Amino acid sequence: MKVIAINGSPRKNHNTAALLKKALEGAQANGAETELIHLYDLNYKGCTSCFACKRKDGPSYGTCAWKDELSPILQKIKEADAIILGSPIYLHDVTGQMHAFLERMVFPFITYTEGYKSLFERKIKIGLIYTMNVSAAQMEERGFRSTLNDNEDFLKKVFGHSESLFSHDTYQFDDYDKYVVTVFDKHHKALVRENQFPKDCLNAYDMGQRFTRQEV
Repeated sequence: MKVIAINGSPRKNHNTAALLKKALEGAQANGAETELIHLYDLNYKGCTSCFACKRKDGPSYGTCAWKDELSPILQKIKEADAIILGSPIYLHDVTGQMHAFLERMVFPFITYTEGYKSLFERKIKIGLIYTMNVSAAQMEERGFRSTLNDNEDFLKKVFGHSESLFSHDTYQFDDYDKYVVTVFDKHHKALVRENQFPKDCLNAYDMGQRFTRQEV
């Protein structure tokens, strides 16, 4: 079994990456082969609307035809048994790199036929791990949960299963005194980091373990 984690954060050793690594540790505990890919290491674009993936009898029907550094990653997606995507929240959504990746990952498999049926030939498990500055209540108040729901719905339609893990009120800076961040209480942030983030790591580990079992 192969489990791939995709890091949509520009940072390789902070909240999002830490949770993805824990998820992969959970998968490894059940004997899975794992790989962590950092999107910010790659030079690629989002969907260019060439529509080669939709062209009748075309050589790239159901496949992204654009060739760049993302192309081999998309091939790995086709062969994986589970995918875990991680992104911090920027402007109420995933990062630009992650959104561009999702366009290239998802759109070629969605048909322009009744029901928008999927061309993906198997059912695999997709996990989404989100990290964010705001609390769970603030996320609901500001309304960006609906945007993230759309991401989850698209992935479920294409791949068969998707679920989300939210890490709220994350610790953003190593030293809050060095930055202008008066809207945040650094002591509260430290407490969340100490008490809640380890629980988020356990939940991520559990996701990785569950994704390597027959039943989610």
